[in-house]
Amino acid sequence: MSEVKDVLQQQLATAWALLDYHVQQWRDDDLFWEPAPSHWTMHQVEGGWAPDFADVEPTPVPAPTVAWLTWHIGWWWSTALAHLQQTDVPAREDVGWPGTCASITEWLGEIHEAWRTALSATDRLDDRSAFPWPEEAGRTVADMCAWVNVELTKNVAEIGQLLILRRAAPAGS
Repeated sequence: MSEVKDVLQQQLATAWALLDYHVQQWRDDDLFWEPAPSHWTMHQVEGGWAPDFADVEPTPVPAPTVAWLTWHIGWWWSTALAHLQQTDVPAREDVGWPGTCASITEWLGEIHEAWRTALSATDRLDDRSAFPWPEEAGRTVADMCAWVNVELTKNVAEIGQLLILRRAAPAGS
């Protein structure tokens, strides 16, 4: 189990380093840049922010903004952390999004540290996991932890691609 934890921690460190690279470059006005007419973003509502969301993804899938992607990371990672720690899983609507680059960086940093710590402490890697798959899928907690690393890497790559496209776009677009 120790070797699996080591691999998972190394993968997490790589994904986190990629996010840190992008965080060093982003600005608050990057968060809401709309990459396409059909997009998902965050909307200011009374008491905070609300994401665009559909229980069944539309076709074609809307292009996410950096704002939406950072909320999405916080949502699924908080959910995975609750599963790993065997605590109450937060409802999607209860996962707040902080709204600025600095506060998002801090928020995701706190989730990262909690995840890293919980991963180091867990002795449940061989236990069955029903997240993010159905219970009958027969996946383990180790599978869930590996998925967290892949999902984080994917979302961070999407953020990076959005930042690249934004910087390459003609002025005013």
